Amino acid sequence: VKPVTLANPEDKSQTGASIPGMVSKVSVKPGDKVKENQVVAVIEAMKMETSVVARMDGTVDEVLIKEGDNVKAGELLITVK
Repeated sequence: VKPVTLANPEDKSQTGASIPGMVSKVSVKPGDKVKENQVVAVIEAMKMETSVVARMDGTVDEVLIKEGDNVKAGELLITVK
């Protein structure tokens, strides 16, 4: 079991999971340019999908998840620089 790193809510470069669930889609990779509020991943929980959005404009630095991963609420998913 990997330790869970939580996203810092004060740091807009860190995008975290809003809900616990399974990652059903990752739509960015390192080096991709993103805009604030762009959907970067989708988490599925109890037959509902929740979009994960970038919190600032920038370039994707790290993608810490892959499709099929189970994530906890607040877990760090993607960093933007």
